[in-house]
Amino acid sequence: MPTFVQILDFVGTFAFAISGIRLASAKRFDWFGAYVVGFATAVGGGTLRDLLLDVTPGWMTDPIYLICTGLALIFVTMFGKHLIHLNNTFFFFDTIGLALFTVVGVGKSLSLGYPFWVAIIMGSMTGAAGGVIRDVFINEIPLIFRKEIYAVACVVGGLVYWVCALAQVDDYICQIACGIVVFLTRILAVKYKICLPTLSGHA
Repeated sequence: MPTFVQILDFVGTFAFAISGIRLASAKRFDWFGAYVVGFATAVGGGTLRDLLLDVTPGWMTDPIYLICTGLALIFVTMFGKHLIHLNNTFFFFDTIGLALFTVVGVGKSLSLGYPFWVAIIMGSMTGAAGGVIRDVFINEIPLIFRKEIYAVACVVGGLVYWVCALAQVDDYICQIACGIVVFLTRILAVKYKICLPTLSGHA
């Protein structure tokens, strides 16, 4: 039976793959190109995290990530017309992936014995880096570099995980609290147009 974190990882993979494939379809990519974008979105952050943590990336030992991306491609192909016309669809799936992957990144780092500050960075990287790769592939400015609250939501969720752990709360509660906080932080930031200040250029 898969563990709770593995289930989160699979669901996050599916959600992120859909977000990538959906944007690729809006850019008129072919099926192979859309699959590549979806796969890179789904595993990019986790791959970078695993390389830094000196472990083999999960997709190299388990084909479920390739399968999840394939299912996401089928899902978008079947319901593509509805997805493209729903402006909030990409945002919804991207936010789910962001929240779940942050939890997975923090949890995996802690299980390998790394301190919490490393775990928070790795959680943020797992959540946000795939989106950066996706946006580069489709020739957009990555969300993480815009005013929107994106990676900051991962950091806030990681801090909540840390506080829950300090309070000796059960791991499942820490993971659920982290995921909910990331999701709500992103949702509320967009809803109420909360953003970070931008640097003004000087001649």
